Amino acid sequence: MSNPLFAPLRINTLEIAGRVFKTATTETLATEDGFISEEYLRFYEPFAWAKTPLIITGNMYVGRSGKPTFRSPGIDNDDKLSGLRRLTQMVHGHGAKIVAQINHVGRQTNPKVVGIGTALAPSAVREMTTFTKPRAMTLDEIKRTVEEFAAAAKRAQDAGFDGVQVHVSHGYLLCEFLTPHTNRRTDEYGGSFDNRLRLPREVIRAVRARVGPEYPVLIKLNGADKLMVKGGLGTPELVEIAKALVSDGVDAIEVSCAHYESGFPMLCGKFDGFIKTQIKHGQGAFLPKWRQSLMGLMDGPLARYANRKWPTQEGFNLEAARAFKAAVSVPIICVGGFNTPEGMRYAVASGGTDAVSIARAMVADPLMAKHLREGSSGPRCDYCNLCVARGGRDGLNCVNPALQVQRREMLKAAGF
Repeated sequence: MSNPLFAPLRINTLEIAGRVFKTATTETLATEDGFISEEYLRFYEPFAWAKTPLIITGNMYVGRSGKPTFRSPGIDNDDKLSGLRRLTQMVHGHGAKIVAQINHVGRQTNPKVVGIGTALAPSAVREMTTFTKPRAMTLDEIKRTVEEFAAAAKRAQDAGFDGVQVHVSHGYLLCEFLTPHTNRRTDEYGGSFDNRLRLPREVIRAVRARVGPEYPVLIKLNGADKLMVKGGLGTPELVEIAKALVSDGVDAIEVSCAHYESGFPMLCGKFDGFIKTQIKHGQGAFLPKWRQSLMGLMDGPLARYANRKWPTQEGFNLEAARAFKAAVSVPIICVGGFNTPEGMRYAVASGGTDAVSIARAMVADPLMAKHLREGSSGPRCDYCNLCVARGGRDGLNCVNPALQVQRREMLKAAGF
């Protein structure tokens, strides 16, 4: 019997040899100026060697004001093209495909760390996890951002990427414009549903115009905002947003969930030591000492609460993905805790999604696609989330001691 995980999938003109994708996650492996580094290439090569059907990069900033973290990769200038071409050539050399995720971080950043002065957002609503108070964008800045996305997409095309994924999820800028909690504007970009949708639509239309009709344009979109405060979007509204963006030229939708302020519904798993790791190895290392001390006091209570509220769960966005799949004709990709062959096969074979995308479990086992293809197994992520906690300062890697020996020996045997 054929394996549904390796049935071909077509996204616009792109033929993909399977339905198990490596999804985007912050690498923190570029140079400080946003150029592709040797570390960055080494991180991606095992995924390519394993012939992962589709690799989606971590978010690349489209303009300087949209830089999310320390050592994030940029796609904001032609001087980045040489390194980006090295990346796509390496991936293609191993027989895999790669899509560039392009993004503007909006208010979910630490402006001092990334050197952008003041964070930009639809409205001056403080972000309560980073404690960043952004400035509302002017109309000229909105217009410039549309052009930055279009130019970034064209650079991705010129660099040899097999497509682009516009990030409209996770509380970043385009997602902020959609969500009433973060968008309190009273001009043509705020208020009504159509006004809040205006900027994402302008971005997709500009991207499509710049890259032409046959170049794959994907988006990442929340299936639900799951905010702890009022003003978040639910699945029915987001499905309507998806339908509008498909009419503007979107070729596939990856369904995720949440903003930073939602807590951890996009990271269902374990949270013991998450905050302490974030302070020592992640973005928390850049915070003032008084804030580090305050966060440290929260580590135990937060872990106990998060472990109960967001436990490990495979396919936790699958029901939302089903709603999107029923409403649009383009392929749907579902991210969210996929870790077993049985869970992945069920998601695809049951018609809930056209493909599954994976972050943490593939960080633990970069050769997962090969193992799934062969029916073998590799290191199994237990969703300790300590890799995520290190994001924004230390480079992305699996740091689970229980997996280190197996993972190291596996990669050594493969020549890495």
